[in-house]
Formats: sequence, C-alpha cells, structure tokens
Amino acid sequence: MNQQAGFDPISWAVVDDRARGVFRVHRRAFVDQQIFELERERIFSRCWLYAGHVSEVAQPGQFVARPVAGRPLLINRDRHGRLHVFFNSCTHRGAMVCRENAGRARNFSCPYHGWTFADDGRLVQQPIPESYSPACNAAGELNLREVPRFDEFCGFIFVSFDAHAIDLADYLAEAGDYLRMASEHGAAGAGMEILGGTQTYCAKANWKLLQENSADGYHADTTHASYMDYIKAREGAVLNMYTAKGFGRVRNLGRGHAVSESIWGTPWGRPCARSMPSWGEDIKAELDGVFEQMAGRLGRERADFICHGDRNLLIFPNLVVNDVGALTVRTFYPSAPDYFEITAWALAPRGESQRLRDLRIRNYLEFLGPAGFATPDDQEMLELCQRGYQAHAGVEWNDLSRGMLDEDGDSPAKQDELQMRTFWRRWRDLLAGAEV
Repeated sequence: MNQQAGFDPISWAVVDDRARGVFRVHRRAFVDQQIFELERERIFSRCWLYAGHVSEVAQPGQFVARPVAGRPLLINRDRHGRLHVFFNSCTHRGAMVCRENAGRARNFSCPYHGWTFADDGRLVQQPIPESYSPACNAAGELNLREVPRFDEFCGFIFVSFDAHAIDLADYLAEAGDYLRMASEHGAAGAGMEILGGTQTYCAKANWKLLQENSADGYHADTTHASYMDYIKAREGAVLNMYTAKGFGRVRNLGRGHAVSESIWGTPWGRPCARSMPSWGEDIKAELDGVFEQMAGRLGRERADFICHGDRNLLIFPNLVVNDVGALTVRTFYPSAPDYFEITAWALAPRGESQRLRDLRIRNYLEFLGPAGFATPDDQEMLELCQRGYQAHAGVEWNDLSRGMLDEDGDSPAKQDELQMRTFWRRWRDLLAGAEV
C-alpha cells in the first residue's frame, strides 16, 4: 500500500472484487483530511440533504433554524402559507438574522445593524435608507438568499446546495416508497408530526461509521446484549434474530440508498399496530383497531408490511429513518474526520391516542435515545473503531464481505453487509466525480 503524500483516496479507498466475494475499505477513509475535504465538496455540497419536516412549519409564520452540512438555514412558512428555506445570514455583513431554534415570526431583524426582512425574504427596512443607492437592491440582491434547491417529499423537506441537482424524487429512487410508508402510519391517515424534545449529541468518530452502524444487523446480539436480556425478561422470550438466516433482508434501493428490514415480527412492540404481552389486552385491542383502519385505507398487504415488519432506511449520505419500536429520524454531519454531531427526532401519526403516544415516546427513548439501551452502546463501538484506526499503517483494511456472493439474489439476509457496500460504492463514485 502506498503511504506517501501522493496517496489517491479514489483509487485506493475501496476494493470491490465481486468475482471473489471480497469487499474492503481502507481505514484512511476514516481519518484522512484530504478525503474529508472531498466529502464536503463532492457529497455534502451536491447531494440532497434532509433539513426538516413540514409539521415543524405547519402554520403561517412558523420557523425552525438549524445547521445543515455546516450551513445555518432558516426554514419558514410565510404569512401566505408558502414554504421557504433561506440561508440564515444577513445580506449586509453576514450575521445570523434568527437566533432562536424555532418559533413564529412575521419578519427577521439582524441584531448587528438592524436590517429587517419580511417572512418571504424581502428586505423591508434599513436604518438611514436614503444613504443607499436604489441600485443596491434593484434586482433583490439584498433580500434573504434562498438555498439553490429545496423540495418536500411526503412531509420530509430536503435541500441541495447544487443548483443543478436532479429532482428530489429521482434522487430518492426506490427509497421514496419507504419514506412514503413512514408517512402512512396511524388509523386516520391524518399525516405525521415531529414531536417535541429534539435529541442532539456528538461522537468522536467518523460520520460514515454511524451510516454503517444504522442498518448493521450483525452486531445487535453482542453490542446490545443487555437490551436482548431486558426484552427476554420482560416478554418471556426473544429470538436470536440477527443470526437467524431468513429473519429479514437488506435491499439496495439505488443511488446509495438501502434498507434493512424484518419481514415478520420482532420481539418488541410497535405502537403503530403491533402489541406486546406486557402492554396488556386493552392496548392490543386498540392496536388491532388501528391496523384494521390502516388496512381499509392502504390495503391489507401494505398495512401488514408497514405495521408488522421493521425497517432501518438509509438515505444517502446521512439520513436514517429507524422505523422499529418507534419512528426515529436521524441526521449526522461531520466537522472533522474524527468528530460528528447527531440530531434525532421522534415522528408520530397525528391524532393517535395519548396512551399510544406514551408508548411511542417510551420506545423512542428506551432504545434509540441518547441514554437508551442502543445509542450509548453504538457510540462506544464507533469511538473504539476510530481509536483503532490510529493503527491504520499496520492494519489497513476494514472487511465488508459478509454475504457478498449472495448479494444479487432475491433476499440478501438481514445480517449481511449489502447495505454498507451500497453506501461505499456510491461514496466512491461521487468522490471520483460522478454525477449525483
């Protein structure tokens, strides 16, 4: 392996030998500053990225402000109900015009020099306006600047910083239907909403490790053994599911997206329509009713797939929808090769009963919350990997070959690593300059 300054991350990063069933990723992909800069330029500046949910700005005047790929954004719905996504930066000298994370506002005023912008982005006030030439804003140059592209799909708001990005629906490919399924929960079909209580935390590791981990069906029995013991003690039995061939499958959904899904019941309940013995008969009766209403609205086959299976959906590069014991939306953005920040939200059907909502929140916090059974375990594993990569000159490669000889079959197994190879192939192609 060439370890000199002329290291080419594109040529060397991925070994993809389909004939032999060997797939490896060089560990410099997790530690190299040059690779990190290429990711910012060729992935995060060009791909569609999740920014928010329409329920967060459902009413005229509502806004949320958050960073996306290091860029401060302001998502709002103006007084006429139109959705906007602006850069949260004054066009005068650059200060952020909104310092609150969420709220309602009819205008946004820069705290530095007092420039004021209407909720549709128009510059409406400047101190001493007679000091400015009419040419300064003749074509709206000083209005708040919208991101080059934004769109909404089944309630999920995405942005792209590339004005020439392909349409969002085309970008999502087959993953679009899985996002649609995440929007179809609930008896009434009244839509979905992000719940309060955003979770934000960080990891001293490379961001791609969480993308790998989020649909890794191979690690649960060891990394999450305490959770499996807890479920067994609570419910009386638990399937050794992640080593049970045929329990579930992984699928390549195109353009780097993938899903890992179970195709029959896991040992935890789902407050959309799958009860557990410990929840009691009243909850079971209510959830049976939810399922029947969903079946009437969506058809029994689709309702059965949504309610009685589980799925971890990976939208390239960094959106994960964990549709398991609860519905969790997670994004993660790097600020260095060995550091990234994670944000997670709970998504729920509008109008569900209070006791189902309570179960949903409990499931969300119990497993995937920052202090839940899974997340601290996973975070420790990611950071242990990152520390291990300091030995990359002696141990150079990660192996992701599990199930590779079977990956073109009808149903690659849930514990296989197809979803990771799908990500890495897209990552390699984009860093090499391929079109998004």
